[in-house]
Amino acid sequence: MKISSNMGAVRSATNSSAIKDVYTEKLTKDEVKELRAQIVQNASAFTFKSTTIQNATLNIEDSFTKSYEEFQSFLKDVGYSGKPIAELSKDEATELVSENGIFGITKTSERIANFVINGAGEDADRMRAGREGMLLGFKQAQEMWGGELPEISQQTMKVAIQLVDEAMYNLGFSILNEEV
Repeated sequence: MKISSNMGAVRSATNSSAIKDVYTEKLTKDEVKELRAQIVQNASAFTFKSTTIQNATLNIEDSFTKSYEEFQSFLKDVGYSGKPIAELSKDEATELVSENGIFGITKTSERIANFVINGAGEDADRMRAGREGMLLGFKQAQEMWGGELPEISQQTMKVAIQLVDEAMYNLGFSILNEEV
């Protein structure tokens, strides 16, 4: 059983016969551990990519040609089909990270939170694992940045965590793993 942070793979996984139906088949402890590890890894990767895209958009002059194809694929996965990022004017880039922009705090935090919430379904442990992965991805982005991330990334992470925490609360879950 394999899940992926690739958005296309997430969409196609919903029809996969490789994923057990939670309501008809029990998962073994090893399968649960494997799924939890994958959820943490995927949420981390998605969060890392999301904060990286914000920072790359803010710093148009910085070189990100090293990962150009992966970057373009990610842009497509999150719904961006506009002008290539490297060709944006400062005003166009500013618009993308504005309040209503596709890479602004609201839309980016919703994408991150929805990735975790939709991936977890109504499973408390998966939701906690996804939340943990978000925090790990944010930490990795911060380490890569070499210090504190820009305010937009910090606010995005704060809002994304609030959205996941709210979803957990609404489902009657505690943020804390009660099995520990």
